Amino acid sequence: MKKILLTNDDGFDSSGLLALKDALKDLAHITIVAPASEKSACGHGLTLTRPLSFVRIDDDFYKLEDGTPSDCVYLALNSLYEQKPDLVISGINLGSNMGEDITYSGTAAGAMEACIQGVPSIAISQLMPDKNRSKHFDFSLAKQCITEVVKMIFTQGYPLGERKFLNINIPHIPPKECKGYKITQMGYRIYADDAQVHRNPRGQEYYWLGLHPLQWEERTDTPCANGSDFKAVHNNYISITPIKLDMTSYEDTKTLESWIQK
Repeated sequence: MKKILLTNDDGFDSSGLLALKDALKDLAHITIVAPASEKSACGHGLTLTRPLSFVRIDDDFYKLEDGTPSDCVYLALNSLYEQKPDLVISGINLGSNMGEDITYSGTAAGAMEACIQGVPSIAISQLMPDKNRSKHFDFSLAKQCITEVVKMIFTQGYPLGERKFLNINIPHIPPKECKGYKITQMGYRIYADDAQVHRNPRGQEYYWLGLHPLQWEERTDTPCANGSDFKAVHNNYISITPIKLDMTSYEDTKTLESWIQK
């Protein structure tokens, strides 16, 4: 039987993670290792300054005390498996991960860690209807999507090479309103200043980082005919973006060679 490792950055009790498990339970043997608490926007961080412990929740279901998604994947692959699983899936994230948000995302980081470890991986996220992280999302479309994609991977093979992963974003709509799939590129995320200043009862200032509205720009260099991930979900398509970890700006290497020699 195929084996899938699941993780996320919303915590082990997230409704998105449990929906993901439910969607895939008949396709493979599922193991879950997820953070004990929410680790949204933690990026691709590993914990090097303190010990980490698996806490058993159920059969093949663990939370990692104070661990990041990258910790979860790294330790699971190197401690729980004699042979690595066929696939690692991170999600279903409560909120999108598009454009430069991928660099912040703990969900994407879980998939990144898996492909660094040589295991095919997917990050899957669902847009939120509002700023309230409801535990009552309708994950019907996300569950349908991930089931179809995993079946294709198991029958046709993983479509990407080494150190690349699939980043999937699901519009928050019923399945009947979905227009299908679009293979997309990362759009340009527009960020606002949402650092809110407050004072505690002793008059000391502190800051709280808020959630930015979902705004973006389409790229002018558009090698992908379908446009950006943002555009696709805005138009009621499921966005699938191939992401590679090689961030070298190859088009700038010759310019840089000339610059350094001056």
